[in-house]
Amino acid sequence: MQTYPAPAAALVDQMVAAAAANPERAVAFQGAPGANSHIAVGEAFPDALPLPCFQFEDAIDAVREGRADCALIPIENSLHGRVADMHFLLPESGLVITGEHFLAVRHCLLGTGTLDEVREAMSHPQALGQCRHWLRARGILPIAFADTAAAAAEVVALGAPGHLAALAPRLASEIYGLPMIAEAIADEVDNTTRFVALALAPPAELGPGPYMTTLMFAVKNVPAALFKAMGGFATNGVNMTKLESYQRGGAFQATEFYADIEGHPEDVGVRRALEELAFHSRWVRVLGTYPQARERGVAP
Repeated sequence: MQTYPAPAAALVDQMVAAAAANPERAVAFQGAPGANSHIAVGEAFPDALPLPCFQFEDAIDAVREGRADCALIPIENSLHGRVADMHFLLPESGLVITGEHFLAVRHCLLGTGTLDEVREAMSHPQALGQCRHWLRARGILPIAFADTAAAAAEVVALGAPGHLAALAPRLASEIYGLPMIAEAIADEVDNTTRFVALALAPPAELGPGPYMTTLMFAVKNVPAALFKAMGGFATNGVNMTKLESYQRGGAFQATEFYADIEGHPEDVGVRRALEELAFHSRWVRVLGTYPQARERGVAP
């Protein structure tokens, strides 16, 4: 599917038109109206005009082309791990990370049948993964779809048969008139998704700290390369909260890494750590420095 289901398409057209009239207020997100990303935009940017985009790349293009001031993209979930592959999306986009937002995700089962009648549930693979135990325990077959809210719109477009449901937020139920069969069905009660805001340039002023810095780097293809590259963070007391590795191309040699650290590049410890990282790496690229939306190591 490369277009929105009919019940969502008309609303998308309205939201696109509103954003086109005031692009400086527009915030792009991936998904149909009613998706978790739509909810996140409302929380992080209460005065913004949400701009729905079909794919992550479309949301990034909206910012690059001036149709939106920024994009809000989910990058990781507490239950199901990585959402968007930022190591692919960001480096070639020319955008920088300017902020972060944490969304408490509350999945609902939407449809016209009873819970006993539902045999299939459509949703984004991430949402299905976050509720996989709940679905399996009830014998409900997961069906992957473009996004959560679009799945709800598709169920409506198909005539809402009783055996077919959608896994989507309460907002999608309200928008598309699809009743809630069950709510808060994620496998863990603290299901949370982290989003990052992407813009063409960093803000003139960052606002109050503490700060996070996100970067990518590629180690040299030598023994103990990562161990040496990480040494500067330990010796300078810089906390690294995320580190993921990626292979680019088919050589399967030197690895690229995506990392989040606490602090600002102008902090003495961070500056020294980055200098040591650069010495042991083929290249280092800072993707953005921004205020923390949540203190690390502390439960919400």
